[in-house]
Amino acid sequence: MADPTRDCAFFLLQAVLAKGKPLDAALDALPRVEPRDKAAAHRLAASVLRHTGTLDAVLEPYLRRDPPPELRNILRMGAAGFLFLDTPAHAAVGTAVQLARSQKLAPFAGLVNAVLRKVVSAGPAALEELDMPRLDTPAWAWASWGSQARAIASAHAHEAPLDISTLTGFTPKDANLLPTGSWRFPAGTPVAEVPGFTEGKAWVQDAAAALPARLLAPQQGERVLDLCAAPGGKTCQLAAMGAEVTAVERDSGRMATLSGNLQRLHLTANLVTADGTKWKPAEPFPAILLDAPCSATGTIRRHPELLHLRKPRDIEAMTAQQDALLDAAAAMLAPGGRLIYAVCSLQPQEGAARIDAACARLGLKRVPLTLPDLPEAVTEQGDIHTHSGFWADKGGMDGFFIARLVQA
Repeated sequence: MADPTRDCAFFLLQAVLAKGKPLDAALDALPRVEPRDKAAAHRLAASVLRHTGTLDAVLEPYLRRDPPPELRNILRMGAAGFLFLDTPAHAAVGTAVQLARSQKLAPFAGLVNAVLRKVVSAGPAALEELDMPRLDTPAWAWASWGSQARAIASAHAHEAPLDISTLTGFTPKDANLLPTGSWRFPAGTPVAEVPGFTEGKAWVQDAAAALPARLLAPQQGERVLDLCAAPGGKTCQLAAMGAEVTAVERDSGRMATLSGNLQRLHLTANLVTADGTKWKPAEPFPAILLDAPCSATGTIRRHPELLHLRKPRDIEAMTAQQDALLDAAAAMLAPGGRLIYAVCSLQPQEGAARIDAACARLGLKRVPLTLPDLPEAVTEQGDIHTHSGFWADKGGMDGFFIARLVQA
């Protein structure tokens, strides 16, 4: 009998690893499937993507030659289910064998059975001999993270919890209040079950992602520009703080999502669908938040496919776009105004290096930030740099770089 969870997980892995699609896009393209099976498939596929290097190291002693990519993914799924997701041994092996047959790989069914039985026999003890953080991280990423690499990569082995921001005065039940003001639910919590979400009192936003708007600290009624605004978490924050927000986003589909989020929360903003590098306001803004497009390596816990899809050459294209947006933001900043630059990236080229270049190129001045609730995130230059290894005892947080600039 076919197993819809394994079938869907295989579809997801092929979409990511063979076709280079983001996991969320692959999920959206899944054939009609029960929500429970879809969630289980996502969990299995994400586990394989999170532990690919480790799984390959576990399988390698039992393979005489390199298997076809589709077969390797089936073996990875069987091993991941048993080693990381508490799938019973007989189910991990049996469903993988059945999947091989259903995917026109029947001649390899015996191999799948034999290899996975050996993995089961060796058991979880096989993992104890492996340097999992290093195996599961590409060399280019590990090198770029410097002395923080092991802490970051170790955190990537675990699914991220669910964080929310709320409207003033709303306290969600059964959530943990974090030091910076966000509320946290355990990993795997369905968004629809979050207290206040369907009532329009809360929205999903990682604790680190909530910091840029808080550090901008808009005053009641202050005109604020939110560049690259979708999907709208920061727009909602700024509007909830009482700012008069203009949200600029070039992607009409993402702008529709932003608009929907505002409507659900009964918040308002001036929405502009335009390229932030070309759009010109009628008058400059005293406060600007630029959450620039980036490699998003700070969100790997939530998007484990990123380490498979990102390449070092991608960073160069991202930094050029970030520079263009910083140029545009500086031109829209009123005298005496302040600009918060943020990226959900762990890559130094997208963080402090962009601010150094902007100060030299545009005559801007870096103003140090403080974060009393998370002092370890403040760099020597006064920027904020979070990563997934922070708050390990609380469930971690996304990686973000944040800097404050003013006209010199």
